[in-house]
Amino acid sequence: MNPIPLVSSRSFAALFLLCVAVLLLSGGARAADKPVEPAQLPEATLIYHFRPIFTFRTTFVGASPEHRVRRALNRIDALPETAREQPVELTPFTIGGGRGIGLHIGEHVLFNVLEGDLDPEEKLSLEEAARRAADEMTQALRVSETQRRPAILLKGLGLSVLATVIAALLLGLIRRATAWIVHHFQEIIEAEPESGRFRWARHGLLLVQRIAQLLMAFLWLTVAYLWLTFVLARFPLTEPLGEHLSDFLLRLLNTLGYGFMEAVPGMATALIILFLTKAFNEALGNFFKAVRAGRVQMPGVYPETVNATQRIVAILVWGLGVAVAYPFIPMSNSDAFKGLSVMFGFMLTLGSAGIVNQLMSGLVLVYSRALAVGDFVDLGDTVGVVSELGVLSTKIINMRNEEVTIPNAVLVSNPIKNYSRLAGERGTLVSTKVTIGYDTPWRQVHALLIAAAEQTPGLRGTPRAFVYQRSLSDWYVEYELFAHMDNPLERVPVLSALHANIQDQFNTYGVQIMSPHFVLQPSGSVVVPREQWHTAPAAPEAPPPGN
Repeated sequence: MNPIPLVSSRSFAALFLLCVAVLLLSGGARAADKPVEPAQLPEATLIYHFRPIFTFRTTFVGASPEHRVRRALNRIDALPETAREQPVELTPFTIGGGRGIGLHIGEHVLFNVLEGDLDPEEKLSLEEAARRAADEMTQALRVSETQRRPAILLKGLGLSVLATVIAALLLGLIRRATAWIVHHFQEIIEAEPESGRFRWARHGLLLVQRIAQLLMAFLWLTVAYLWLTFVLARFPLTEPLGEHLSDFLLRLLNTLGYGFMEAVPGMATALIILFLTKAFNEALGNFFKAVRAGRVQMPGVYPETVNATQRIVAILVWGLGVAVAYPFIPMSNSDAFKGLSVMFGFMLTLGSAGIVNQLMSGLVLVYSRALAVGDFVDLGDTVGVVSELGVLSTKIINMRNEEVTIPNAVLVSNPIKNYSRLAGERGTLVSTKVTIGYDTPWRQVHALLIAAAEQTPGLRGTPRAFVYQRSLSDWYVEYELFAHMDNPLERVPVLSALHANIQDQFNTYGVQIMSPHFVLQPSGSVVVPREQWHTAPAAPEAPPPGN
């Protein structure tokens, strides 16, 4: 067999170039044969006496649709008065292979309707479109003639005046009714005492006034809109404007009605979810109320923390309920709701750093049970009674009857001395220190301090007071007296009375309280004689402060 000859590389390259050239030429030929679509021209509608006559969509002898509209308006305005009452005639013609129909009155040409002007969606023939344009043109031309008739003009003016009077009366009634409602509401609020059932409404009176003004403005605009619609429809020349306003109002009401009907199922679902959330939250409130009263025991929840736990659980329940109901709220997926969500999220992100710190600190204070309302505490620079344990701060009333507000984060970072927490049946311990020289027997010092405690009102006799010797210093012995008291809130006046009784006891038995920091001991004890205890201006037998 003879071998098949192979094509050389040079021949293969020439064949490949020939195929590419043929393809390019054929593609170019097809591209040349394909007609180029003309650019889409903007439409232009011929409007005369507020009535749309015809819409031009193509050019005619080089004139664009907009230019055809201007030329048609010039021709219509140039019509003589006698020609306006004559019928519009149709004359078909052919130009450049296309068909058209000319509209004219006698020898006066108005405009032409071409096949390129037809709307494919209307599916009208050229003759039907031309006849409809002729009817609209005839009606528009006769309007100006009808408008000049005295009977029509007087009738329109009379009805317009009547409508104006009725509209003015309605506007006055709306204004008087709004003012009467706001004034009556204000009188009801002012007649009630500040602690009455309308005490909250005093702060919302300005809001009620603004809402009433907004409602009055809406009613005024409604009356003005209806008045304008009625007046425009009474004159043949402006009748299309009145019909347009009336159609707009009907479309608006139709849209609102359909929107309301479509929103009813979603709103009903959201209300049902929120109602169930409220019912569940009320059931939890009854449960926590029983826990607060001690009828139910809940592990990890104490009387001091039950209120905070209830608030946290309520926030979680309502948050879950709102999250479930949110998709059913009308317009929840709209761009407006999304924009509000982004804005609130951005604001919360910027301002939540310090607030979250205070909230967490408040929870630490509550669940550590370090403080409670009514406790007598020592916070370092502030000593007083806790009047309010808030979410962000705690309020303390000090001994000068001043309200001090301390952020919760500051409280958490500092030690807290609570004199009320461990009072219980034995009472709260109160102590005071005194330093006495080594020349006084310690048993005598103990007896004098205990006797002073037993004579102090506000300190309990049982358990009995006791004394510790805290230190043996270079110059003196430091004694500390401990006693129990019933009411920790009277700590300051009780301590003041105790100090006075200690001085009386030591002065009675000639024991000096002044610690010996001098070089030479005086020959006698440094005490106040009994006959000088009530030296003026001190009054004899003056009761101690706080009793």
